[in-house]
Amino acid sequence: MITVENLSTQLSGFNLRDVSVHVEKGEFFVLMGPTGAGKTVLLEALAGLIPVKSGRIVIGEKDVTALPPEKRGIGIVYQDHALFPHLTVMDNITYGLHFRKVDKQESRARLERLIDELGLSHLTKRLPVNLSGGELQRVALARALMVSPTVLLLDEPLSALDTNFREEIRHELKRLHRSSGATFMMVTHDFAEALALADRGAVIHDGEIIQTGRIEDIFQRPDTAFVADFVGMKNIFRAEFTGTLARIGQKLSIELGRRPDNGHGFLAIRPEDVVLSKKPLDSSMRNSFKGAVSGVFDHGFYYEVHVAVTDTIFRCLITKAALIDLRVREGAEIFLSFKATAIHNF
Repeated sequence: MITVENLSTQLSGFNLRDVSVHVEKGEFFVLMGPTGAGKTVLLEALAGLIPVKSGRIVIGEKDVTALPPEKRGIGIVYQDHALFPHLTVMDNITYGLHFRKVDKQESRARLERLIDELGLSHLTKRLPVNLSGGELQRVALARALMVSPTVLLLDEPLSALDTNFREEIRHELKRLHRSSGATFMMVTHDFAEALALADRGAVIHDGEIIQTGRIEDIFQRPDTAFVADFVGMKNIFRAEFTGTLARIGQKLSIELGRRPDNGHGFLAIRPEDVVLSKKPLDSSMRNSFKGAVSGVFDHGFYYEVHVAVTDTIFRCLITKAALIDLRVREGAEIFLSFKATAIHNF
C-alpha cells in the first residue's frame, strides 16, 4: 500500500537520507524514534506537504511523488489537532468534502457513522475552544476519516493527552482501524504505544531507518545498541565472545547458552528479566552473581535498582513489595540472576 524508495529531503535541521520502507494494505504501522529523528518529516513528505529531493513514494500502485496533497488519498492527524478554531465541530469534520467529489448519500452515511462511533453527537455545534483534549482528538480523527482516505497518517496523536484520555483514544484508534479498512501509519516516540497498537514498525534515527520488522522482534531482538536502548533494554554491554561465554569488562563472564555468530559486539538484557534475591536461587537460571546495590530509583509503579557486580552495573525492575521484602537499599548485598534465553546479542 505504501512504498517509499530511497527517499531524501533537505530541510533546515531535519533531513531524510535514502529512506526505504514498505507498509502493507490495511496494516497498522508505527514509525518510532526520538525527538528530531525525522518522523514527522517523513509523514509530511508522504502527505505531499514538503518537497522531496530524490526518491519515490507509491500509494497502492500509483506513484504520487509529484502529486499535490489532495490527489494522494491521504489523511493526516497532528498531535495539536489543527482544527479550525472559528468552525463548529460539524463544520470541521465536513471541511474536506469541499475539495473532493463524494456522493452525498454516501458522505451523509459516513458522517453519521463517524459521529456515532466517536461519540460526537452532543458536540457537533461546539467550537474547538470548548472541547477537552480527548474530544479534540476525536474530532480530528473524524475529519481525517470523513474523506475516506486509503491511508491515514497520525503524528503522535496521544502525546498531548493525559493518561485517561490517552487510553480512550488508543481504543478508538484500534476500533477505527478495524472498521475503516484504511492503512494506518502512526508516528510515536513511545514504545508502549507501538506495542499496544501495531503489528509492524520501523525505528528512525538521525534521518535514517535503522530497523524494520514486527514490533515484538524490534522489542526483543534489536539490531543495534541504539535500538536496544530505545526499546528499554537498559542493560547493554560491549562483549567479547568465546564459545558460549561473553566476557564483559575485566572480570565478568556470562553464559549465553549458544555460540554467537561473531567474536565481539554487544549483549543486552531487559531489566524486567533480571531476578533479585537475598540468597543464591536454586533454579535453572544459568547466570547468577553476587553484587551490591548502588542505587534505588522510584518510578511510581515500580523501582529501578542498580546492582554493581565487579565493575559492571546491572539495572533491574522490581515492585515496591519486592523492594520491602528484599530490604533493598544502597550498599546492601544482593544476588541477581537471569536466564541465558533472556540475553540478546548483536
